[in-house]
Amino acid sequence: MEVPSITTFNLAILVLFLGKFLNSRFSILRRYNIPEPVTSGLLVCLFTWVVFLVSGVQITFDLKARDILLVFFFAGIGLNSDVRSLLQGGVPLLILLGATIVFMFLQNLTGVGVASLFGLEKPVGVLGGTTSLIGGHGTAIAWSPTFRDDYGIGNATEIGIACATFGLILASVMGGPIANYLIKKHHLEPGTIEQPDVGLSHEAKDSQINSYSFLGSWLLLNVSLTLGKGIQEGLGKVGLELPLFVCCLFGAILLTNTFPRFFPKLKWPAGSRSLALISDICLGMFLAMSMMSLQMWTLTDLAGPIFGILTAQFLVAFVFALFVVFRLMGRDYEAAVICSGFGGISLGSTPTAMANMTAVAKKYGAAHKAFIIVPLVCGFFVDIVNAILIKAFLGWVS
Repeated sequence: MEVPSITTFNLAILVLFLGKFLNSRFSILRRYNIPEPVTSGLLVCLFTWVVFLVSGVQITFDLKARDILLVFFFAGIGLNSDVRSLLQGGVPLLILLGATIVFMFLQNLTGVGVASLFGLEKPVGVLGGTTSLIGGHGTAIAWSPTFRDDYGIGNATEIGIACATFGLILASVMGGPIANYLIKKHHLEPGTIEQPDVGLSHEAKDSQINSYSFLGSWLLLNVSLTLGKGIQEGLGKVGLELPLFVCCLFGAILLTNTFPRFFPKLKWPAGSRSLALISDICLGMFLAMSMMSLQMWTLTDLAGPIFGILTAQFLVAFVFALFVVFRLMGRDYEAAVICSGFGGISLGSTPTAMANMTAVAKKYGAAHKAFIIVPLVCGFFVDIVNAILIKAFLGWVS
């Protein structure tokens, strides 16, 4: 049974409502910075699983409306990005990229090692490594024919989707507790008390939002999307393919670093509560749809090997974020927020990374550098490196 697109969209609103309600009622969810849509989205996917177990009915959701929400979210991040802050984040970006590449080697080595312990073919370990975890569902599905046709993994699609699904869940619940632990242990605080890039802080009593600021933010987001689409098409003509959300991020950065300088009297929405609220809702809706559409019934036959691989991958990611990423990124508040995002990068997806950081920033304060360098690393560079690594590891283990 497939739920139509408009119904899926409306259900996602209700799911997000439920997540915000549950997080407001149960302090443990706020204490460990569990993203609101994860709290309720997991309940929905568990419900659909129970329905399948009881009746055999598979409930699926039409997700056509989902991807535009992600594009709006990243455009909002770009509108908050002053070029001077970007230049300051240049070296940390390279450091995080380098650390992530090292981790990707470790992730594939871990997958291959655990697969061998279970008596599985070594390419299954690569499939349970960066192909499905850092790569996510899209990369796992895209590479499945290669694993099936060239390496004889007949159920490659099922294994890839299963690892990506459980990885997404683990990533959603790992990032917040890591940041919370680091912030508490090292008594970390944001450098300045500012409005978070995404959402409103938990302590915010007066939203200070009016129709003019809201519509102005919405208009500029749409302009950013138009510009981003043009950038994507232009790059495509010279053979460079980039995801639309990355191009819209670049388009919004271009806008926010040109128009306010040429028109200084123009009231720009960067740092405004209106823009932060729109970004928060778009990300929350995207993640709510992603979580509620997880098909848990596809994973039961592969539970044993996948549980072993993912347990090892979770431990490696957790230790790497805690003892490597935090130290390399400066051992400060921004570094702790980046670690929460790294939890999303390492086992989930770019939206998961951003949701983890959003939950932390809502509680403790803004982390502008983290919200720029993490999506650039996991939304652009990592995809390129991952394609090279998958080919290299498959050549090595075959």
